[in-house]
Amino acid sequence: MPINNRIAAFQDDMTAWRRDIHAHPELGFEENRTADLVAAKLAEFGIAVHRGLGKTGVVGTLKGLGTGSGRAIGLRADMDALPMPEANDFDYASRHPGKMHACGHDGHTTMLLGAARYLAETRNFDGTVHFIFQPAEEGQGGGLRMIEEGLFTQFDCEQIYGLHNWPELPAGQIAVHPGPVMAAANQFEITVSGHGAHAAMPHRSIDPVLVSAHIITAAQSLVSRGTDPADSAVVSITVVDAGTAANVIPDSAILRGTMRTFSEATHRRIQEQFARLVSSIAEGFGAQAVLNFRPGYPATVNSEPEARVAAAAAAKVVGDENVIWAPAPTMAAEDFGYMLKERPGAYIWLGHGGHGGPGCRLHNPHYDFNDAILTTGASYWASLVETILPRSA
Repeated sequence: MPINNRIAAFQDDMTAWRRDIHAHPELGFEENRTADLVAAKLAEFGIAVHRGLGKTGVVGTLKGLGTGSGRAIGLRADMDALPMPEANDFDYASRHPGKMHACGHDGHTTMLLGAARYLAETRNFDGTVHFIFQPAEEGQGGGLRMIEEGLFTQFDCEQIYGLHNWPELPAGQIAVHPGPVMAAANQFEITVSGHGAHAAMPHRSIDPVLVSAHIITAAQSLVSRGTDPADSAVVSITVVDAGTAANVIPDSAILRGTMRTFSEATHRRIQEQFARLVSSIAEGFGAQAVLNFRPGYPATVNSEPEARVAAAAAAKVVGDENVIWAPAPTMAAEDFGYMLKERPGAYIWLGHGGHGGPGCRLHNPHYDFNDAILTTGASYWASLVETILPRSA
């Protein structure tokens, strides 16, 4: 089946919605205008609207015309923008300096609205669909906050589904993973305490910069020599903050970075080994070092039965030949992982393609969502609902 014809007729409307959202980006837990737009559209479509979960979250609930299967599923889109300047000069570029939709959440929100409109008009399914518009995906854990405030108790979903546009895939392709999709990511900070001195008299110091350099080098062994080569993990130290003058050895240094894994067991092991490594290296130089982790997003891991259902629904829209099954996962993180820990489901990648260069790269100041795939994403959502919640003949 090609793109749903009824949804194709919404193309101009969806493009207008998407570009309006793009022009008015809002950061996590500040998506008031976006939430107003979403709620107004859902109400216009005749969908029951609930607001306030996760501060700015919106949930729309729609029942189909079936005879009452009692089943319910959730479809999730993220709404927030990034705290970065936009370098585009088209007429719908960001009107808020330092804020930009550089990850396509404007498109994600629009595609789910397009599917909601179609499903409200046709109601060709048996059961209930909850349209979940989530705030604060970009590092603030809006998905977890919605769960903590009762998302799945107020809107009980037997399965949960999400998607993300994926520039590495051509438009018209959809990738589905039967397991890990994106990694867990923790941030960490290491404080190395030594003893400062004149740079000409290093023997009178306990140099925290030297200690930090050894920690940075040794940290890579946690992956290269401590982790099964078939088990993906990344430890990246990305910030080194030490000293104020070229001729002064400082008293202390601070290192920051991230640790990313797919397996919870691997995550725990690396964290424990990292703490021992940091402490022992510092002790060997007569310094002290403290490692603190800030818990981040869990891994996004699809359940295989639901992934197969998602692939089947995708094939009805883009064809079997354009469904990429079991591609390599990415070490990027996504807070949809919280929802998949609560309910079985699947998170798919929607091919973004259509244009090259920096405008096709996520988190790039030239990025822009490809409006040509709005109908593809909305049609996938509709196909998924009608596949999971079919009406009896």
